[in-house]
Amino acid sequence: MKSFIETIKNIFKIEDLRSRILYTLGILMIYRLGSFVVLPGIDPAHLAALQEQTADGILGLLDMFSGGAFANASIFALGIMPYISASIVVQLLGIAIPYFQRLQREGESGRRKINQITRYLTVLILIFQGPAYLTNLRMQLPPQAFVLEGAFFYVSSVVILISGTMFVMWLGERITDKGIGNGISLIIMVGIIARLPFSLFAEFFARLEAQAGGGLIVFIVEMVILFFIFMGVILLVQGTRRIPVQYAKRIVGNKQYGGVRQYIPLKVNSAGVMPIIFAQALMFVPLTLSGFVATDAMTGFAAAFSNFAGFWYNFTFAVLIILFTYFYTAVTINPGQMAEDMKRNGGFIPGVKPGKKTVEFLDTVMSRITLPGSICLAIVAILPAFAMQAGVHTQFAQFYGGTSLLIMVGVVLDTLQQIESHLLMRHYDGLMKTGRIKGRSGGL
Repeated sequence: MKSFIETIKNIFKIEDLRSRILYTLGILMIYRLGSFVVLPGIDPAHLAALQEQTADGILGLLDMFSGGAFANASIFALGIMPYISASIVVQLLGIAIPYFQRLQREGESGRRKINQITRYLTVLILIFQGPAYLTNLRMQLPPQAFVLEGAFFYVSSVVILISGTMFVMWLGERITDKGIGNGISLIIMVGIIARLPFSLFAEFFARLEAQAGGGLIVFIVEMVILFFIFMGVILLVQGTRRIPVQYAKRIVGNKQYGGVRQYIPLKVNSAGVMPIIFAQALMFVPLTLSGFVATDAMTGFAAAFSNFAGFWYNFTFAVLIILFTYFYTAVTINPGQMAEDMKRNGGFIPGVKPGKKTVEFLDTVMSRITLPGSICLAIVAILPAFAMQAGVHTQFAQFYGGTSLLIMVGVVLDTLQQIESHLLMRHYDGLMKTGRIKGRSGGL
């Protein structure tokens, strides 16, 4: 405990790190305050029906991603998910369309162009999602909830919803540039954490009322199970496979280089939490489409994919996670570049010829360790459905693995790694003396 307190003191001794942390907290506070600002023209006293609708199911999950803004009919109601959906489309286009492939190879200028295209696509998605959200408000809220009526209210609300999401995107970019990094992920995580205390207390009081079923003992058992799931998620996020690399001995002047064996840590889950976020964004699509197409087939389709505990929702969700894990790993890990770097530095994998054979070996290893990693990620993601079947309260069940827990663990570890790198760079002890914190960006 003493060393931990000393480390916290060291964090605030570093002016740059202190400024970044305080700046990040300030931005997150602005985001949280904005989630309670209700759309002009709606009486907040009549939002009970909307909050009841978002108490569980996929709408409850969407409300969690927006930090409660969805249920509050807030200016930030659509949250950051439209931007995530646009990012998915742009990255998929990077596989199929040469123009986007060329942009990816152009470095910083190409990245700026891709970001600009992503923003335009986000606005296009919001043009569809904004009216769908307002249609849902019309269906859920009583007529007296609408202080304003007519086309002016409709158009102005859509503009405000689009502006709200774009502003949240800007806040995330500010955290990435001037804060401690991972801005978009931190905004999503803060929204999830905001719901955790309410979900925990709801489960606690529900178990106290159900004395016949064990009451407090059942709640303690649930917390123990949640602890083991939490530890398993940490192992999944941090797990690595170490590949030995032998460096040849070289003599340059009077100094000897190489002649040592080092290791490349290939992560079991190189994609981190991004497959979860991408897959979850796609699972919201049927809900959006049902707001525009009111046919029986679409209504039934949307109902099947809005059932958070249903088979088809969880099966599709798991398959998407596995596919996105392979996709994101292929985007972020380049075996050819790794093999070239080893060859240039006089390194080789024992028993494997340099060049093409090394690329094939690394690609095979990545494929083998990505498969169990992606399956474990998918299993953890659908655990809340099993928790609900076991009688856990719907809101609290979302933290039994699932998108919520995976994002929380992944982003927290990533943020701690950012802080630790600042400490070690200035010769302070890190947050963990027994070993480095391994976030998504750590590793290769």
